[in-house]
Amino acid sequence: MVIDSNSSEMSLIGHLLELRSCLLRIVLVVLVLFASLIYFANDIYLFVSEPIRSVLPEGSQMIATEVTSPFFAPFKLTLFVSFFLAVPYVLHQLWQFIAPGLYAHEKRIAAPLLLSSIVLFYTGVAFAYYVVFPIILAFFTSVGPEEIKLAPDINLYLSIALKLFFAFGCAFEIPIATLLLVWSGLLSVNNLREKRPYVIVSCFAIGMLLTPPDVISQTLLAIPMWLLFELGILFGLLIKRRTLQN
Repeated sequence: MVIDSNSSEMSLIGHLLELRSCLLRIVLVVLVLFASLIYFANDIYLFVSEPIRSVLPEGSQMIATEVTSPFFAPFKLTLFVSFFLAVPYVLHQLWQFIAPGLYAHEKRIAAPLLLSSIVLFYTGVAFAYYVVFPIILAFFTSVGPEEIKLAPDINLYLSIALKLFFAFGCAFEIPIATLLLVWSGLLSVNNLREKRPYVIVSCFAIGMLLTPPDVISQTLLAIPMWLLFELGILFGLLIKRRTLQN
């Protein structure tokens, strides 16, 4: 059998060109969203900083310790929000890129997984904003000495907020990752159950790495990760039963 090296090379180049086009479309959509939102950059920052501003002691307020912070903090946040809003389009483009290489039965399960991953990512970010932020910020703003006036820096707060958004958005994808491991045959449901103690330890280790250095936020990330892992096992068990029935 003779392999046409020119044909293989053209096929590789074709895939690379398609990938480049996919990435360019993603960047274009993010830039369009960014251009549409930049006028509201300060309002977006006020919304994201509401959890900490609402728990500041009376007379305290957020400050900017750098001259450029009042401009760059809302600017950076708006860019992040633009990508955040473009996540469905980003995943759709990636789906369009890999779909031609999938079998029909793989496409049937991949589409629901794609939709579920989008919903779970947004759910994780919402959980961080509406549940985690109020708890940890209310705690830390209430335990300091009364003689010290609290004045959080807008840039440092943004860094912590974005880190938590990313951490919880990714953590909520655990059921999808677990389901894929079972579906692909890399691990069985029994294997995952046997590894449960290691997974629990890993959840707390990841929580320690991805969150600020405090026990509360680490625990608030680790426990949902563990529960989502258990949910992934349940879904994997359902898929296994359906496969056996078919």
